[in-house]
Amino acid sequence: MHSFGKRVVKTCLVFLTVLPVAAQEPAVDSSKPRAQTNSISHAALAGSKQDPAAVERGGKTFATYCAGCHGVGAKGGPGAPDLIRSVLVLDDEKGILISPVIREGRPDKGMPRLGLTEGQISDVVAWLHVRTYEADHRNTYQFQNVVTGDARKGEVYFKSTCAGCHSVEKDLAGIGKKYDALSLQSRWLQPENSRHRKRNVTVTLPSGQTFTGTLDYIDDFHVLLRDAKGEFHSFTRHGSTPTVSISDPLQAHTDLLSKYTDSDIHNLTAYLVTIK
Repeated sequence: MHSFGKRVVKTCLVFLTVLPVAAQEPAVDSSKPRAQTNSISHAALAGSKQDPAAVERGGKTFATYCAGCHGVGAKGGPGAPDLIRSVLVLDDEKGILISPVIREGRPDKGMPRLGLTEGQISDVVAWLHVRTYEADHRNTYQFQNVVTGDARKGEVYFKSTCAGCHSVEKDLAGIGKKYDALSLQSRWLQPENSRHRKRNVTVTLPSGQTFTGTLDYIDDFHVLLRDAKGEFHSFTRHGSTPTVSISDPLQAHTDLLSKYTDSDIHNLTAYLVTIK
């Protein structure tokens, strides 16, 4: 059945774990100004509105008493939870939830009482709040040099994997001076945000009538498209009826995401930045 309609699709997901990504976060350049609190950026420190002196002290106290189990960045360790994404920490206001845990410990879960003063506890709370703010506001991250690979190996990889679709003399000419290294890596690794990805689709009805256009949305029950005239079409799906055929110009990039190694990523980026 062919019908017109509207759709509203909203999905709220709460992730309790962090999935690994293919590329490693670049190393921090210590030559740039940073708050001396486990590499917390000044932007995160300012945005969180915590007392810088308290955060400084809290970072040192955490490193001394807590990092052995929870990690230097409070992202967890064997048997110890990730505090940056802890619901208790995220819901905390002025230490109301965090302080009792630090003060009394959780002996039943292997966390002893640390014997910290109230001032030390308050400082650790301040430090944790900056860390959670930084994790939730990625624009406060300071990415530095991502060119850590071998350009020669990157060229070999490019010729064997990418040259069938791309050319350094044509579509990629001057790519190395058009984008900074981090932007360039992001663009080739994930060339187009999936929400704005333009995929072509053809829907064939049981009658043989076909509709072709840009895919707007698809799931097991519906497929929506806009044709060349800009008209919106919505179809209800019943199993394999109607027939849906999708052409994705970026499918090759999607297929490679599960195959790249860290070395592939860094080597290819190191090569691409040389194409001036």
